Amino acid sequence: MTSKIDLRNLTFVELRDWITSIGLEPYRAEQVSRWIFQPDILEFDQMTNLSRKWRGLFREQAYLSRLTILKVENSSDGTQKFLFELEDGERIESVLIPERGHYTLCISSQVGCAQKCRFCFTGRMGLKRNLKASEIINQILTVQRTLTETDPLLTNIVLMGMGEPLHNFENTIRALKTLISPQGMQFSHRHITLSTAGLVPEMKALGNLLPVNLAVSLNAADDVTRSRLMPVNRKYPLETLIQACKVFPLPHKKRITFEYILIKGINDSPRAARDLAKLLKGVKAKINLIPFNPHPGSGYEPPDEGDLIKFQDILLRSQYTVMIRRSKGADISAACGQLHADWTFRK
Repeated sequence: MTSKIDLRNLTFVELRDWITSIGLEPYRAEQVSRWIFQPDILEFDQMTNLSRKWRGLFREQAYLSRLTILKVENSSDGTQKFLFELEDGERIESVLIPERGHYTLCISSQVGCAQKCRFCFTGRMGLKRNLKASEIINQILTVQRTLTETDPLLTNIVLMGMGEPLHNFENTIRALKTLISPQGMQFSHRHITLSTAGLVPEMKALGNLLPVNLAVSLNAADDVTRSRLMPVNRKYPLETLIQACKVFPLPHKKRITFEYILIKGINDSPRAARDLAKLLKGVKAKINLIPFNPHPGSGYEPPDEGDLIKFQDILLRSQYTVMIRRSKGADISAACGQLHADWTFRK
C-alpha cells in the first residue's frame, strides 16, 4: 500500500489544507478539486492548469485512486452490473440502470453487510470492511468513464448497493459531500437517495447534515415479522423508527420513501397492507412495493401478481402514493437484494 495521500479521499477543506501545506495558494484548491473529480482524469499530468513543477510535486506526495473493473455483465433490459476490485483485493458491485432519458447508478458503501436481512443476498456475506469515501466516489467515476457521448447522462445516484450506508457513516457523509459540492462532482442533492435499514441515531445525524433523499427499508408493519426479516428491528423497533421518520427534516414537498419487499406468505396479505397504512399515518411517505427477487438459498418466493395488486390497492385507497417497482437486471443477479460480488454462485 502506498504512503502517498489519496486526493480523492479528502474533503474540500482537507484538500485546501494539504495544498497550502505544500506551498500553493488556497485558491488552487478549487481548481484541483474540479480536476480530480472529472472521470477522465487519471494522472496529475492531465491537470494543465498547474505548472510542470507542481504536477511533479503532486506525483511525489499524492495519487488519484481508482477501481479495477473485473467484469461487466449486461442484462436484457439494458441494466449493467459492474464487478470492481479494490486496492486490497476485495470486491464490490455497482449497477447502472437505464431510466427514461437518464441513467441511475446504484452504488455500494461496504464490502458485504452486517445487517443480516433475511431476504438479501449481500447479508449472507457478513461485513468484511467499510468502503473509504474515495471507493464510494470511484464507483461513479469509473462507470462514467465507460459512457459515450451518445449515452444518456448519469444524473441519479442511489446508495442501495452492498452494505448499510449509515453503518459506514463517516465515509458515507464524506463521499456525499463531495458528490454534491460545487467544487466536487456537482450532483444535485435532489437526485441522490440513501437507503437505510433503519439505524435511527445515524438517520437523525444525516438529516441534520445533508439534504439528500431518504429511503427506509421497512418490509413489515409489525415488530414480530420485521424482526424475523431484519435483525436491526430488535434494536430499533417500529415505534422508534417511525417516530424518527416523523421528525426527519424534509425540504418542502419532499417525502420519505418506504421500501417494502413483498415475500409470498410472509408479508403480502391484505392485513399486512392495512397494518402498513395504519403504521405510516402522519408520516410524509411514499411507498415502493418491490416483489422479492430470488437468490440462491433464500427459501423465499415473490408474491402472486394478484396479491401484489391487492396490496397496492389497499394502500392507494388509504391515500398513499404507491408504486410497484419492478427491479431491473434480475437475469444477471443485479436486482434489489441480489448483489454479492461472488459470481461463482451463478456459474
